[in-house]
This record gives sequence, structure tokens and C-alpha cells, in this order.
Amino acid sequence: MERTLQRVVRDLLASYEAVGGLNNTDGLNLPSTRAIASICEDLLQVLFPGFHDEEPIHADFLAQLTQERITSLAGRLDDQICRSLRTGEPGCPQSRAREILIGFLDELPGIRDLLRTDIEAAYEGDPAAASNEEIVLAYPFVETIAIQRSAFRLYKAGVPLLPRMMTEWAHARSGIDIHPGAQIGTHFFIDHGTGVVIGETCRIGNHVKLYHGVTLGARSFQKDSHGSIVKGGKRHPNVEDGVTIYPNSTVLGGETVIGERSTIGANVFLMQSVPAQSLVFYEETQLKILPKRGAPPAVASLEWVI
Repeated sequence: MERTLQRVVRDLLASYEAVGGLNNTDGLNLPSTRAIASICEDLLQVLFPGFHDEEPIHADFLAQLTQERITSLAGRLDDQICRSLRTGEPGCPQSRAREILIGFLDELPGIRDLLRTDIEAAYEGDPAAASNEEIVLAYPFVETIAIQRSAFRLYKAGVPLLPRMMTEWAHARSGIDIHPGAQIGTHFFIDHGTGVVIGETCRIGNHVKLYHGVTLGARSFQKDSHGSIVKGGKRHPNVEDGVTIYPNSTVLGGETVIGERSTIGANVFLMQSVPAQSLVFYEETQLKILPKRGAPPAVASLEWVI
């Protein structure tokens, strides 16, 4: 067994030597995926006190507990912000990370205000929602949008890596993939949520509702003279106020705008703008219901909107 293990170590060392791009030895001290996971967990405790705790929190101890949590969160996040900044600027001073950290912490009450509107939208938009408590505890979009709204602040401050790591942590838990660069208005609700993808340059208005499987993506990627993808630019659609997009629909393109109060039906594939107050759906299929063998001879036919 010992010889086998030595052989495995030898082969791995040879792989480290031969295969570049997968190693970070003698390199920058990159942000830690484990540290980011812990930060995201603690951030949810700060944003939703009492909802992510094993023991109940008494109001008399909330001030002390919040002080302890913010102090712990700030110390670890300061380190991860600094590591992230130094991937693009190795000499970046600690003071730059501290400035971003303070700005982020100052925005936490505002993030909570936005999350309150999201929970209101979920309660109003889902007849199955019995209470706000159920939404916070059991609806996967809540954790996802809480982390995304937080990561967006760091993204706008120019922090590399870290915001994307935060939203990917939420993505792994919920199946909802929202880039930290997406701008999302108030009263945002994703019903069910699994398989939703929202790209970096999306601009989403207020009172927007999405269902599972919706993609707000890029239509195509511009390439340079060498055939490499050109980074940046507006690639993802805008969704204006009051829009509803039903399951498994795909909306693509940086110039695509879904006008306010429009409804996109299920399974629609769209690469063009839609005027305000539009209804978009397919009408070419017909649902047929036929009796099985041995069943009473009844045939029903219904028009089906996809």
C-alpha cells in the first residue's frame, strides 16, 4: 500500500509540473471557497436574524449578538476582499479593502429593505405561501437573492472573484444562477426557481416575476480579429417593470427589451424586443386527450397555450 501511495504522489507531482492553470503554488493568496461559504452563512444570519439560528434569539440580546456577528464578519470579509483585489493589483493597499468593506457594511440595512419587498412580492404572488416566515425559511430564491444583492455591492465596488464566488455558493444551494452584476429592482420574485439563469448585464425592473427554468442570457458573443471572445459589453436583456415570465422561457440579447407589464408565456424562445403590455405565447399546438384501452369512449380536445 505504501508503494502505491508513493506512486500516486509521484504521479500527481508530475501532473502539477506538466499541467498548468490548475495550480496556485508560490502564487497569490487567493480568496478561499471555504471562507466565502462561511461568510455567506453568517451574512444570512445578519440579514435574517433568528431565521438561520439553531437557538432562538431573545430581543434583549440582539444588540450584543449583532455586534459580535458584524465584528466577526468584518474581519473575515476584509481579508477576502484584500485577497481578491490583489489578484488584479498585487500591490493593492489594505486600506482599499477596508474602504470597500465599510461601504458594504453601511449598505446592509438598505439590502434588508430590498429583501423585505422581495418577500412581499412572494407572498402576494404565490397562493401557496402561508406566511412571510414560510417564505424566508423554505423558498430557495430568498437565500439566492439575499446573497446576490449583497454580492452586487461588492461587484459595483470593483472587487474581482469574490462576488462571483458568493453567487455560485447560492447557485449550488438553490439551482438559481444569478450573476452578481445583474441589476434587480424591488419586489422581485422567482417562483420555484430551479434552473433560472440571469446574466451579468441584465437590467430587471420592479415587480418582476420569473418562474423556474427561465433564462435571461446572451444571444451571441463578439469576437476579435484572432477569434477570441471580446469581454464586457451589454449582452443580456432588459426586463422592465411588472413583467412576468413563465417556466422554461428563454430571452436573449443585449438589445432585447421586454416592455413593462408584459407577459411571456411558457417555453417561449425570444430574441427580439417586446412592446409594453404585450402577451407572448405559441399557438401552433393542440392538446388531445384520448381514452386508454378499456376506458369509457370519451375524447376531449383543448387549445393549449405553451
